[in-house]
Amino acid sequence: MMVGNLNHIIDQVVKDKGIDREVLVEALESAVLSAANKKFRNTRDLEAHYNEEIGEVEVFEFVTVVDEVVDSYKEIDLAEAKEMDPDVEIGDSLGMMLEAGSFSRIAAQTAKQVIIQKVREAEREGVYNEFKDRVGEVVNGIVRRYERGDLIVDLGRAEALLPSREQVPRENYRQSDRVRAYISEVKMATKGPQIVLSRTHPSLLISLFKSEVPEVAEGIVEIKGAVREPGNRAKIAVVSHDVDVDPVGACVGMRGSRVQNVVTELRGERIDIIPWTPDTARFACAALAPAEVSRVYIDEEGQALEIIVPDDQLSLAIGKKGQNVRLAAKLIGWKIDIKSETRAQEEEQEETPAATADDALDAENSENTESTENTESTESSESEVSEVTADREPIEPDEAQD
Repeated sequence: MMVGNLNHIIDQVVKDKGIDREVLVEALESAVLSAANKKFRNTRDLEAHYNEEIGEVEVFEFVTVVDEVVDSYKEIDLAEAKEMDPDVEIGDSLGMMLEAGSFSRIAAQTAKQVIIQKVREAEREGVYNEFKDRVGEVVNGIVRRYERGDLIVDLGRAEALLPSREQVPRENYRQSDRVRAYISEVKMATKGPQIVLSRTHPSLLISLFKSEVPEVAEGIVEIKGAVREPGNRAKIAVVSHDVDVDPVGACVGMRGSRVQNVVTELRGERIDIIPWTPDTARFACAALAPAEVSRVYIDEEGQALEIIVPDDQLSLAIGKKGQNVRLAAKLIGWKIDIKSETRAQEEEQEETPAATADDALDAENSENTESTENTESTESSESEVSEVTADREPIEPDEAQD
């Protein structure tokens, strides 16, 4: 029961917004039925059906044929029912279409609201379907406003959120500034799809190198890992799958042009490009560059490294506030303990006297044991000699002459 033909409106919405026609028709029927029940205060048994020929939602009232009417809203006596349908019998359900004038204005308004709501839902669903598969991509947007420290970024079809926790501390933006960020999450919220961006994610660094270095984009050079302390320093480990391609040189570019573009995008963040190797010790030495390493002790079970460096390289290896060794440990995935040559020698000397004392004590115990054994051996020999002498018979003088 509608004013005007809805077929044209439905077809246009289906075409422009991509909404399923059946879904829209069912929503219209449900909305009009709800409006009709509200109009009659749920006292009647109503049904709504969309008429494709005339483009209207028709509302029908159903009553049960009875001998004696108890509820006039839901029952009808047999005589009155036969005037409408001569073949009707007791217990049958009789449907009657309500006149358009009874609530045409309410029905029209309800249809309008349903169409608007479905269009919004379709747009939200379309945005969600478009961006849910783009997690991990780098997108460009325009800053619209700040909301409690969070940045609202216009991506064209949708607005995205750059939370304060995902912003680099030293970076500041004004309205209409362009921003490049990494899509870290897309989720459906109550108010529609929420696209979460990040400027601190390590994958942003990897994505920027993919866009700047063709060898990385083509898979010739692989970025094995990336770690960051956003706004200050970052490290990436690279390996080449082509013996003729230098992975570090490919990422640096001619006169540093490629890596400089990435540094500029990250507002001056320093980037160390490290050649990856499966040898943990060599990889650790490269990760601590530019510091020089004297030797490395590996604890396979505890996945820990003890690295000895020259005294003048200790501060360089540790870095400002431990930054260099901290990033190196994250990149390798092992614990790293750095010591200077002097400290390592002192620890060795502290261990040496204790070892010497233990050796001396063992030697003394060994000597005491040997002395006891010698004493027992001597006593045993004397006893044997005494026994032999006692067994001999005395020698007579005549016998000696003979």
